[in-house]
Amino acid sequence: MSFLDRAKAAAEQAAGKVQAGVEDAQAKRDLTQVYGDLGRTAYSLVSRGEISHPELNPLVQRVTELEGSGGAGAPAAGGAPAGEPAGGAGGGPTPSP
Repeated sequence: MSFLDRAKAAAEQAAGKVQAGVEDAQAKRDLTQVYGDLGRTAYSLVSRGEISHPELNPLVQRVTELEGSGGAGAPAAGGAPAGEPAGGAGGGPTPSP
């Protein structure tokens, strides 16, 4: 195998690893977004009294405190209103750009 053949094979192997890394990163971003959507939906349902569970209560209380103080838990301008999931009233996930 010539030097160029070895270099080409190494480049193809590296490109494959990069592509796998990109796909893994995208999957992690998607999972993080879905977890966020799930959390916002659960918060909305608990706030409206539609679901209840003791493990959710301290988390809902913390989000409520953060929203009241304008902290990191408050939606950014243009974000979902308090008690509404980011996907809107339908409760579905927000589409990716």
